[in-house]
Amino acid sequence: MKITYLSTAVAFGSAVAYPRSEWEGPGPDDVRAPCPMLNTLANHGFLPHSGKGITANKTIDALGSALNIDAVLSKFLFDFAATTNPQPNATFFDLDHLSRHNILEHDASLSRQDSFFGPADKFNEAVFNQTKSYWTGDIIDIQMAANARVARLMTSNLTNPEYSLSDLGSGFSIGETAAYIGILGDKKTATVPKTWVEYLFVNERLPYELGFKRPAEPFVSADLVNMEQMVVDAQHFPQSPGKVSVSKRSEARCPYQK
Repeated sequence: MKITYLSTAVAFGSAVAYPRSEWEGPGPDDVRAPCPMLNTLANHGFLPHSGKGITANKTIDALGSALNIDAVLSKFLFDFAATTNPQPNATFFDLDHLSRHNILEHDASLSRQDSFFGPADKFNEAVFNQTKSYWTGDIIDIQMAANARVARLMTSNLTNPEYSLSDLGSGFSIGETAAYIGILGDKKTATVPKTWVEYLFVNERLPYELGFKRPAEPFVSADLVNMEQMVVDAQHFPQSPGKVSVSKRSEARCPYQK
């Protein structure tokens, strides 16, 4: 099956410098998202540290400066993120807009609890412990990553009485797994050091001190699609993960949903 999601997952971007500090955690008036990578970029100052007023240009500049994602993919991801802004025809988003459930934020996160159980924007140690238990080597490969995603889908489906996963949410979920390997790690070998991924998820900080460097080669849409297909091909479900059709409410809130 050919992947057509062009993952709406994590947000990353082009190659223009954006004023930034080395790293500073969020203050009391700053906002953050359910996405550890976007939070990381705000903490480093690639995105506005406040987490507010993120425009297309700021997204492209930030994602490229930090992770060498090309401008086309960055703009594509921004367009999805902007749909979470409750203002009609918004040209920006704030990080906390991304917490609105069943637009882009979805059940079965790798590091957040389902919204049924409480706020889904905060790191949840128990959820992440389950995820990383499937990363069984020092280097995470596609199979380990796919196994972790399947486990989270199954657990969420079995424990959350209001579990739902739209086609868009499923695309994001696949893309999130593809992205932490292909962008944080090596897109050619489809591997990433486990310590780098754990460091980013837990600290919301780029793992420079562990050896991470901005990739020399741009990450483009085709790279993401290829990585997503690898994740899907590696998945093995003991039963249906329980993906449901999009509700009328979700259709109304997300114009990109098919």
